[in-house]
Amino acid sequence: MKKDINFEQLLADENQHLQKLHQIVEETIKSERLIVQNLLNPPIETITKGQAISDKVAQFGGSWKFIIMFGIILTLWIIFNTAMIVQYRFDPYPFILMNLILSCIAALQAPIIMMSQNRQEEKDRMRSENDYLINLKAEMQIRSLQQKMDLLLEEQIKTLFESQAKQFALLDEIKKKLDKMDNKKL
Repeated sequence: MKKDINFEQLLADENQHLQKLHQIVEETIKSERLIVQNLLNPPIETITKGQAISDKVAQFGGSWKFIIMFGIILTLWIIFNTAMIVQYRFDPYPFILMNLILSCIAALQAPIIMMSQNRQEEKDRMRSENDYLINLKAEMQIRSLQQKMDLLLEEQIKTLFESQAKQFALLDEIKKKLDKMDNKKL
């Protein structure tokens, strides 16, 4: 009876170790789900009207649509002011008004685009910090998991040694009983 209780205790200990291992794995999966959820649903960014306008100007100013439209307008401007009768021309040949408008557009568009680029740079910096923190958290979880696995392996090895010692003790008892039976037969 006493020997059966020892084996039942060994099985109970082994089940307890397996439950600890399952718990560690479940916690790791929950943490991973939390990280994935945070990555899929980042916090909503709040921007001012000025920032939204600078983003739209930069997006439009850096597109083929803008370049083509601007090329067509300039071509029409030049054709109109060279081909029309003198009294309908509003900007004759050296196109001083056109140069002034182009300079104004460039002078206004450049800082607006720079504001948008600065905002994009800030977003990229925050994204890289977020990536760093995620990597750091993952590294910490891996280290923690490794420590837990080492602990479980140590406990399991200890349990194996204890069960092996008990098995040797049982074998010794069996051997002694067999020796006694052999001695009685002789």
